[in-house]
Amino acid sequence: MLKVDHASVYFKTRDGNTVHALDRVSLDIPDNSFVVALGASGCGKSTLLNAIAGFLPLSDGTITLDGRPVVSPGADRGVVFQKDTLLPWKTVIDNVALGLKFAGLSKTTRHERAYELLQLVGLKDFAKAFPYELSGGMRQRVGIARALATEPAVLLMDEPFGALDSLTREQMQELLVSIWKKTHTRIFFITHSIEEALFLGTQVVVMSPRPGRIVARFDLDFVRQFAETGDARSVKTSPEFANLREEIRDILHGSEDLRSAAE
Repeated sequence: MLKVDHASVYFKTRDGNTVHALDRVSLDIPDNSFVVALGASGCGKSTLLNAIAGFLPLSDGTITLDGRPVVSPGADRGVVFQKDTLLPWKTVIDNVALGLKFAGLSKTTRHERAYELLQLVGLKDFAKAFPYELSGGMRQRVGIARALATEPAVLLMDEPFGALDSLTREQMQELLVSIWKKTHTRIFFITHSIEEALFLGTQVVVMSPRPGRIVARFDLDFVRQFAETGDARSVKTSPEFANLREEIRDILHGSEDLRSAAE
């Protein structure tokens, strides 16, 4: 279990003011779950993800992974960012194997593992290519493979498809579901797209504008339906999907109205 317990984060700005970014957020991410945090820009989604990754200390509260406190980055948490962070001077296979190199594995062993992951993400024929030779979607696939290389206990994804065109984004969503189904990796994914959240999440948590709080939670089955049938269209056009999309839109708009009134 990855457990976030009453997590709060405050920032000091250069002019001495305090920004309350995250407020008493509690969240459980059990095995084989796909938890999605949904909210508008500035609601604390990335702050929460960075705290789970160990990049950012909490001001209050705790985060534990399988009972161990999270206090710094670690190989038990793989991270995929919105913009790929591939090393342009390294080949695709060496980018995927980077974490394994830091772990001290031999070149043969890490390349074998990296090649398996490139097969998983559909890029086995591009192992010797360089990042500049790939499309945006292909580079994100390399990023996912690299994050999975160390077999992390949880995969953290910070709006990884936000910069992609709509068609590529849908293809990447479907690919990610197939990877999740095969690897059983716990995933924590953040997005500002309601449809993306509904399609991917076994649980969707809706966050309010700053200070970020969880204002609603939904346990969903759409991603498992797609994993079983492979029919994304039937999932996204179902009345249940449409009704939940409108319900969540109302919650998000209501949260924005509350912030405006407070200001």
